[in-house]
Amino acid sequence: MRSGRCPRRWTESAGILLLLLDALLRWSSASGCPSNCICASDLLSCTRAALTTVPDDLPHTSVTVDLSHNSLSTLHSNWLSGVPSLQTLCLHHNEMKRLPAGAFHNATRLRHLDLSSNKLHSIQVGHFQQLHSLEELLLYNNYISRVEEAAFTRLSNLRKIYLSWNNLSSFSFSSVHNLSHPHLRTLDLSSNRFLELPIHQVSSLPGFIKNGLYLHNNPLTCSCGLYTLLSHWRQRGFSSVLDFSREHTCLYMGKPRAVVRILDSQNGLDNCSFGLGQELGDPGLKVLVGRRLLVTCNTSLPQENTTYLWISPAYDFILPPGTSNQSFRIHPNGSLEIHRAQPWHSGIYLCIAVNRHLSYNATHEVNVTVHYPRHEAESFNTGLTTLLGCVVSLLLVFIYLYMTPCRCFRFCSKPPQTPSPPQSSILCGTPPVCDGPNNRKVGASRHVVFLEPIKEGRSEKNPKILQLRSDSDSSVFSDCPIVQT
Repeated sequence: MRSGRCPRRWTESAGILLLLLDALLRWSSASGCPSNCICASDLLSCTRAALTTVPDDLPHTSVTVDLSHNSLSTLHSNWLSGVPSLQTLCLHHNEMKRLPAGAFHNATRLRHLDLSSNKLHSIQVGHFQQLHSLEELLLYNNYISRVEEAAFTRLSNLRKIYLSWNNLSSFSFSSVHNLSHPHLRTLDLSSNRFLELPIHQVSSLPGFIKNGLYLHNNPLTCSCGLYTLLSHWRQRGFSSVLDFSREHTCLYMGKPRAVVRILDSQNGLDNCSFGLGQELGDPGLKVLVGRRLLVTCNTSLPQENTTYLWISPAYDFILPPGTSNQSFRIHPNGSLEIHRAQPWHSGIYLCIAVNRHLSYNATHEVNVTVHYPRHEAESFNTGLTTLLGCVVSLLLVFIYLYMTPCRCFRFCSKPPQTPSPPQSSILCGTPPVCDGPNNRKVGASRHVVFLEPIKEGRSEKNPKILQLRSDSDSSVFSDCPIVQT
């Protein structure tokens, strides 16, 4: 009969496993791993641990800390002082409504920060001021309605900012225009509450930022400036427009139910007659024939380690800096000089600036118009001339209608042989009254006189002619024409 005891080798294996687990727990306790968390090498994972506060003692060797999917409501200052090597911090899906000024004060090596899916309402200057190594910042799916202008100013290594699915209605695009963010490639502002965009500020951004500037799914008001801006981005092949072409919508006259796809071929916005430069706030440069013109290459790049290249409206390369010809010269700062402007110099000039030290390039377009001086005798512009022509036309029509010579016609009496003053006044256009048979007068409003024909009387040769009564006074009808039916 067999016993119910386990084999001896199974007992030994279970004992070894218990010893290993006991050793692992002792090592975790000695290394400072928080309870309900997992510590493995340089990783600390406390996800879904029902945490309401941040663990007090974090392993000082941690490089990645994951505190996501908990109930954290706030972060105390300097809580990362014991983690000097921290590079990745995940705090998404928590209950944080605000951030203290010194929440990330000691995380100078932090490169990836995820604060998405919280309840944050604003981003202030002091929140990320010390994160000089930060490359990726995730703030999407919050309640953020305000981002201070200098909130990201000192983040010189920042490459990606995700601010989608918030309550933003404005953003300081000028804060990322200068060289404080030379590595920024993604700025996601989609699915917010933007009603209008500062077209001039957005169009002045460097090309590498516009390529990753996502503005779709915003309740923007339709305008020719918005259509021209996005159409220009599509022509240049920017990913922010090509990847979400159908999601770029606007509201016609601001009405929520009148949604229009901006880049659709039949949206009505393609009839905008404004030029690209005029609509984006850049009217271009105008110069008289024979004058000197200096065109600046506005790319916000430092002059040091930057090479400039200009392309003429005829798609010809202009000589590099330090050289000159009869028409053009490129200065060391990138400005293009046109010595004596001629009409064939008109058109769009393209400046390309390449900085190898910062590893990116920028472009700038300038529309140049060369025109002749206006003649001194030309005192009327086109609008005034058109208005004057309309007034003259109306005056001629008035004269024709109301001041034409009177043409009074007498149908029933011969004009007198000798002029004599009229016995009664006759208004122009009022037909005279003819006496009908038996001295009956026809009303002034009648235009046809109906007479009674003879009972037996139609001519056999011409039956359409009505014969009149012969017993009437012939002098009354001697001047009246014969009426045919």
